Amino acid sequence: MATTSHSIPSDRMAVLFAVMLVAAAGNTAMQSILPAIGAKLRIPDVWVSLAFSWSALLWVLTAPHWARQSDKRGRKALMALGVVGFLSSMALCGLTLWAGLQGYLAAGVTFIVFAVFRSLYGGFGSASPPAVQAYVAARTDPAQRTQALSLVSSSFGLGTVIGPAIAPFFILPIVGLAGPLLVFALIGLGVLIALRWRLPDDVPRFAARGAIVSYPTTGASPQTAADEAEDQVLDPSDAPPLRWTDTRVRPWLLAGLFGGQAQAMMLGVIGFLILDRLHLRLRPDEGAAMTGIVLMAGAFATLLSQWGLIPLLKMSPRTAVLCGASLGGLGTLMTGLSYDFHGIIIGFALASLGFGLFRPGFTAGASLSVPRRDQGSVAGMTASINGSAYIISPAVGVLLYNWHPMVAYGLMAGFCGWLVLWGWSALKPNQPKEQQI
Repeated sequence: MATTSHSIPSDRMAVLFAVMLVAAAGNTAMQSILPAIGAKLRIPDVWVSLAFSWSALLWVLTAPHWARQSDKRGRKALMALGVVGFLSSMALCGLTLWAGLQGYLAAGVTFIVFAVFRSLYGGFGSASPPAVQAYVAARTDPAQRTQALSLVSSSFGLGTVIGPAIAPFFILPIVGLAGPLLVFALIGLGVLIALRWRLPDDVPRFAARGAIVSYPTTGASPQTAADEAEDQVLDPSDAPPLRWTDTRVRPWLLAGLFGGQAQAMMLGVIGFLILDRLHLRLRPDEGAAMTGIVLMAGAFATLLSQWGLIPLLKMSPRTAVLCGASLGGLGTLMTGLSYDFHGIIIGFALASLGFGLFRPGFTAGASLSVPRRDQGSVAGMTASINGSAYIISPAVGVLLYNWHPMVAYGLMAGFCGWLVLWGWSALKPNQPKEQQI
């Protein structure tokens, strides 16, 4: 970190890294334990899924507002707002779930109150990532900016791995399954103290606006945020708004829409599949640990594709989308047909590897299809596509799964298969000098 930027000291970069990491890690940790909590409270699976859908909807709706407010109210203030939203949501949700698990609240009341407190994360947690990016971009010279932005953005992807990995260790004797939420609230409090103590108030060297970051899941793309922020910093020129119907970006946005639905359904269903296939409905604590392992394997596979395969193979956006959709469909079917833990891990990791190729592919393809003056508009479009998939699709996937598991997994694989067949002709290669991601 000491050599990342001559403009930001290493201790401050560590704080910025922690702000991004804790927001993603806490959310994916909750994803790994909530199906088990729902099973213990005997809450219908679809209501558990809708709790995440509600949070994702608020994230998508409020993120653009907070990205604009960081320029007016100061980046440090918006970072603090996001961290406060995160830790208060985690603490209140944890206490609510503990009360429900102890029998102090009825199951239905528990999840209603839980959903209300989740609003704090969805509504205010989205303030931190764009403020962090803008803070870094406004204090670094162009020569160091890309590396600094990549560092803080990579923490978001790293957090998706850390969350499911450490969540089972925080299932504590007294608070039980609510433990991970309470521990992450304490971690968030430590990050807030470090933020207030180590980060000075805003005196930016350059004008900059942070990118809108997609709702954090185990399939998040850590590259997107840095690339978007970089484009917005380096090219602030005014231009007519890019339309959603523009023929240059429309195929890429449609690819992101259909592939995103498949990925969101897969992430929404996997926790319930593990409980059912491994017969853990009556042992939810063990189910939470197993779910964490599977989500961690998927997150590692995602990072392997984005940090390893794409740079190594020098894939073009079209190739990344088509190969990613193919692997995603194959892994999805393998997961749906697996009845043992090993098969579920392999299938989910293969699907995550594919979606890890797909998401940067469609993002880069949309970006390369328009000139630099439209980069801010296309970045907002791709962020909206990424976030919108997690509003309805997880709940729809759970509904179909409860009807029949292979109906849900068949639909996910169908989205991937259609994307490959349609995308073969609809997704055009970019210009030769811009073909690689």
